[in-house]
Amino acid sequence: MGPGSDHTRPDGVDDLTVEALGTISEALEAVEVARGHLYTFHRLSGTADLTLGKGVDQLREAGHHELADRIEEELVGRNVLEGRWTFQVVEEYDDGYYATFRSVERAAREALVEGKRHLYEAEMKEDRRTHGRAGHEATPEG
Repeated sequence: MGPGSDHTRPDGVDDLTVEALGTISEALEAVEVARGHLYTFHRLSGTADLTLGKGVDQLREAGHHELADRIEEELVGRNVLEGRWTFQVVEEYDDGYYATFRSVERAAREALVEGKRHLYEAEMKEDRRTHGRAGHEATPEG
């Protein structure tokens, strides 16, 4: 048994087209990883700001009011980029570059292979697996 219909190239689609869509999918995967790192940046920056605020409070409690005031005024709640906290950076990335990338990748698949995903990988799997061997099934159903 081979791959399911969701992972079988439509008639008339050439190898180079499947390879090109696979490369574009690979690029989208890199964008997904970058997006994850951006969210990590967002979370860590927020944690740093809240932790810094706690440190400022502790300095103040220890009697270091002037230094606590300076840090609070200069750094606590400061923009990470001009006019932006990290949530604004994330939103701009998501709504702009990320959304456009996903839309264009999907449009290419819809125009060329009926919207099917991962055809390149599905064909690689079919080529590399040992047909008839347990653990090498084409699909969960067999």
